[in-house]
Amino acid sequence: MSFSYYIAKRYLRTSSKNNAINIITRIASLGIVVGSMCLFVVLSVFSGLKDFSLSFSNDFDPDLKIIPKYGKTLTITEEQRLKTKATKGIKFYSQTIEEKVLFLYKGKEQVAFIKGVDNQYNLVNNIQKTLYQGQWLTPQTPQVVIGNGISQKLSMGLFDINNSFEIYVPRPGKGAITSAETAFNRSTLIPVGIYAINDELDSKYVFADLQLTQELLEFKKNQVTAIEINLDSLANEKKIVTRLTTIFGEENVLIKNRAQLNDSLHKMLNTENAAIYLIFTLVIIMTLFTLAGAIIMMILDKQNNLKTLFSVGMNIKEIQNVFLLQGTLLTVVGGLIGILLGIIIVFIQQHFKVVMITESLPYPVIFNFTNVFIVFFTIFFLGFLASYIASSRVTKKLMM
Repeated sequence: MSFSYYIAKRYLRTSSKNNAINIITRIASLGIVVGSMCLFVVLSVFSGLKDFSLSFSNDFDPDLKIIPKYGKTLTITEEQRLKTKATKGIKFYSQTIEEKVLFLYKGKEQVAFIKGVDNQYNLVNNIQKTLYQGQWLTPQTPQVVIGNGISQKLSMGLFDINNSFEIYVPRPGKGAITSAETAFNRSTLIPVGIYAINDELDSKYVFADLQLTQELLEFKKNQVTAIEINLDSLANEKKIVTRLTTIFGEENVLIKNRAQLNDSLHKMLNTENAAIYLIFTLVIIMTLFTLAGAIIMMILDKQNNLKTLFSVGMNIKEIQNVFLLQGTLLTVVGGLIGILLGIIIVFIQQHFKVVMITESLPYPVIFNFTNVFIVFFTIFFLGFLASYIASSRVTKKLMM
C-alpha cells in the first residue's frame, strides 16, 4: 500500500496536461466542500429548530405522566399516594383533571379544556415561566389562569369585575335533558393570569383549582384523570416506571415519559430531519459523480503511464488502489474543509445572530458533534464508494 501511495503522489498529484480533467477535478473538489458545508449547516439549523420546538413541551409536559388505561379517571388510594411520594427519584408529583367544557364571557362562547391542578403543579412543570401577564392561581379559590389564545378570542382581560367569566360543565347522568339549569354545573371564575406557550396550547387550557374542578365534574376527592411527575436529574426513569407500574397495577394505568407524550411531534421532526438529510446527500452524490468522472478521465489520460507501471511489476489491485486513495483523500480533505466552514457559520449565527426570524428571535442553530460525525461519515462513505467504482475501471484489458 505504501508503494501505491508513492505512485499516487508521483502520478496523480502532478497536474494533468488535459485542462478538462483539471477543471472537472476542481469542480468536484469545490462541490464536495460546498456540499459538506451546506449539509452541516442545515443539520445544525434543524437541530436548533427541533430544540426550539421541543422547548414548548419541556415547559408544559412533566417527566412522567400516569393516565388510566381504560376509562377517563383514576381512583387513588392513600396507600398508593404514600408509596408514590416515597419512591426514590421522584421529586414532586401533582394530581390533575382535564375535561372539555364551555366557557362564556360577555356573550362569547369558547369550548376548551379545564385543567384542575393542585398546589404542587407549578413545581412539576415550568408553567409559571410561561406567564406573561398576571399571576398564578391561589389554591382553593375560583381563580383561573387562561391561555393567550382564549384571552384574545373572548377579548378578555384580568380582574374584570364588571363582566363574569362563567364555566358550564355537563352533569353526569342518564336520560333526556329537561332544562339547561339541571343539565350543567355552573360557576363564576376569576382570571388572574395569562400564559403563552404556543398557538395550540394557548387556545386549549384554562387552569383552575383541583378541588373546584372536582366539584364541577362531581368527582370524588380521590378521583383524578392523571398524575404528573417531576424526576430528580439523576433518577433512573426505567426503575421508577417499573415501581409505579407495580404500585398502580399494569392492568390499570399507562405511564408515559415526555417523548411519548409528544410522540407525533417527535415523529414529524425526525421525518423532516431524515428528508432534509437525504435531499442534501443526493446533492453530494451528484457532486461525487463528477469526481468519479474525473478519476475515470484521469485513468484514460494516464493510460500509457499505467501500462508502464503494470509492466514493471505493479498488479491491477495496486494500480486501482492508487486512484482509490487519491479520490478518497480528495473527498476527506474537501469534507473536512466544508465542515470547518460550516462550524464557522454556525458559531457566527450563535454569537452575532445574523439571521433573524423576528426582531427579537434569532434563527436557532445548535452545534453538536453528532452532526460533525454524520457529515464526515457521509462524505467519507460516499467518496470512498465513488472512488472505488471509478478505480475499478482499471482492468487487465486496459493494460493491453
